[in-house]
Amino acid sequence: MTDIPRRAVSRSAKLASLPIGFAGRAALGLGKRVTGIASEVISNEVQQRTAEHLFSVLGQLKGGAMKFGQALSVFEAALPEEMAGPYRAALTKLQEAAPPLPAAVVHKAIAAELGADWREHFREFDDKPAAAASIGQVHRGVWSDGRVVAVKVQYPGAGQALVSDLNQLGRLANLFRVIQPGLDVKPLVNELKARVVEELDYELEASAQRAFATAYADDDMIYVPPVVASSPRVLVTEWVDGTPLSTLIASGTQADRDAAGERLALLHFSAPHQAGLLHADPHPGNFRILADGRLGVLDFGAVARVPAGMLEQIGRLTRLALEGDAEGVLAGLREEGFIKPDLEIDAQAVLDYLVPILQPIAVEEFHFTRSWLRSEATRLANPRSPAYQLGRNLNLPPSYLLVHRVTLGSIGVLCQLEARSRYREIVEEWLPGFATP
Repeated sequence: MTDIPRRAVSRSAKLASLPIGFAGRAALGLGKRVTGIASEVISNEVQQRTAEHLFSVLGQLKGGAMKFGQALSVFEAALPEEMAGPYRAALTKLQEAAPPLPAAVVHKAIAAELGADWREHFREFDDKPAAAASIGQVHRGVWSDGRVVAVKVQYPGAGQALVSDLNQLGRLANLFRVIQPGLDVKPLVNELKARVVEELDYELEASAQRAFATAYADDDMIYVPPVVASSPRVLVTEWVDGTPLSTLIASGTQADRDAAGERLALLHFSAPHQAGLLHADPHPGNFRILADGRLGVLDFGAVARVPAGMLEQIGRLTRLALEGDAEGVLAGLREEGFIKPDLEIDAQAVLDYLVPILQPIAVEEFHFTRSWLRSEATRLANPRSPAYQLGRNLNLPPSYLLVHRVTLGSIGVLCQLEARSRYREIVEEWLPGFATP
């Protein structure tokens, strides 16, 4: 393989093999229907083969297909355990690895960006990739000044692949209901399509990473590696050694998982104030726990500027909801566009819909668990639930879509960690409008 498949026909054929494979395997083990988030129970063996097929196709295609798989993977904590187990390992693979490009292709890509004499910048360069992302892979090297560095190289043809994949995945949304029936993937795909073009420019990513690195330069909880060099398709940063979050999820102690969760929440709420940006790709593959306990943060291709006014409104409405001010919450949601002006809706019903979601910051200490997330997913996604019926009347304004997705993704990772901490204190410190005036 000298390139990722770029032709629309070739990529579409690979993606089309997914529903055929799913359908064939599901027919072997289709079981009884269950309430809530899972619509089918498939045998473990069938699920395992399906998960391996999903990883193989999305991983080989890389591009938007793999990026979608990574975005989807943070929601696995919402799956019933009998469904989640066989998918967990395959989805984690999407976060940490993918089939590598040949060394010759990597060398050619680097030379095109850093010049024919690119090796003069390095004392060492490992041709074997250390990690893979959705649009590039990472190699370990030693820079000319002796610093150990991570060299992210964009896959040739990544731009065409992203557009092709995301267009196809929008058409194949029904496929992913086998994994997550309660997840409406079309808005997710559309939002990803609006963002991925920015991720193709590593200069933009370098600028965002510099902003984060400056903001957290002296922080004792969060670490962002400095940028060493950058070009549109090659990014060199200092190397980060540490324990992948996926390892903590699988086998970490409760204390270690609690500490990681606290740092993740701190990053989520403090970054807009500290760096003026929101880290918008919260999947476990982008985080490491350093030897000194700090959270190492990687991959700044997906970031967003969140207006101070939006944060103020989120904080204020959250506070009003926890105070039980149903009419105040309803008025604020109308003002922000979550409820259409002409829609008659019961204020108390809206409050009843929101308060359970806010439980993690309604108490001094909260324990995020997969069972809590599954119960909330069932409450909100089960058509027989009153919350589901009310939710159909709520609108998600486009300006809030990214914040909503990142927040849900962060919650998904916290539930994978089964983390426990004093999250309310973090929100009180960093979310404008939340603290009592």
